[in-house]
Amino acid sequence: MPATPPPGLRRRQLLASLSAPLFSACAPTLPPATAASSAEAPLRLPPPRAGRSRPLVAVLGENRYTELTDYVIPYGVLQASGVADVVALGTQAGPIRLFPALQLQAQASIAAFDARHPEGADLLVVPAVHHDDDPSLLAWVRAQAAKGATVLGVCDGVWVLARAGLLQGRQAVGHWYARDALARKFPDTRWVADRRYLADGPVITTTGVTASLPVSLALVQAMAGPAVAQPLAARLGLPDWSARHRSADFQLRARHLGAAAGNWLRLWDREQLGLALQPGLNELGLALLADAHARTWCSEVLGLAAGPVRSRGGLVFLPDRSGPEPGLQALNLAADQTPVAVLQAALARIRARHGAATAEFVALQLEYPGA
Repeated sequence: MPATPPPGLRRRQLLASLSAPLFSACAPTLPPATAASSAEAPLRLPPPRAGRSRPLVAVLGENRYTELTDYVIPYGVLQASGVADVVALGTQAGPIRLFPALQLQAQASIAAFDARHPEGADLLVVPAVHHDDDPSLLAWVRAQAAKGATVLGVCDGVWVLARAGLLQGRQAVGHWYARDALARKFPDTRWVADRRYLADGPVITTTGVTASLPVSLALVQAMAGPAVAQPLAARLGLPDWSARHRSADFQLRARHLGAAAGNWLRLWDREQLGLALQPGLNELGLALLADAHARTWCSEVLGLAAGPVRSRGGLVFLPDRSGPEPGLQALNLAADQTPVAVLQAALARIRARHGAATAEFVALQLEYPGA
């Protein structure tokens, strides 16, 4: 679902969104998942490889444009669990530009990771990226899979997995907005409905953006059991991390198209929101807060700090501005709220500021069932 990525893409994305309903009648109808992939069945992971005592997790970003929540949530949840060694990678060394907002510093490049861990990761997390056909990205994902990694495609990260050939002959899910295009482009994959995440062998796929939360908890449970996952879920504000999902609840309607078009044309009333980046911030709440507010199509979220800022989980965020400026409205991250509460408060603010249709449009983009 279009967010607010590079400016040159926005008009094309708007036109695509407005025209999508014209073609939906011709789109394939997705079958339900098979009984073997029950929404209640826990994920299972193989034991760590290469003599490791706990899993090595690589979260892979493409430096030009990688989806914020898809990247930060799996990293933050798995890091907070304390049951895995997690590293935030870029295809190259240096900054990773996140969409629809913010940027951070890759902890290592894929080349540096290969030099340090030639045996590969136990789990590879692939978020949505704009350049999902990048040859070096696809080659590295294939190589990690060949070395024995379980590969997780979050949201439109499934495009990377499909282009890499990892979904051939498998069941998979994807973002609701992309699933018809996925079914047309990759007919040798069985695209299914009504699962928020789905494992088929060594490959796991998810629906849109916010599915990163429940699938990350499911991974924690697979690694360390419910005794670790349940208290972590309480800290996140997410008591249910099952794969239950109602795909039919996510449809782009006329009021959402109207809100998107109207917001895009509000050239005289566009928001610039300044989000102060504080040392030790909760990267989970930060990601959900910024992601939601940057998806109204009339708002821009800018990270504010005098220099690089390290989060609670060890991610280094890079500021867009050095501090408050005239015209910037303050966007505050509440330190005492769970990440899910942060998201719900963000949607409430969007509803109050921009109307119910815009809040629904944002929740649709995030494929968030709690709106």
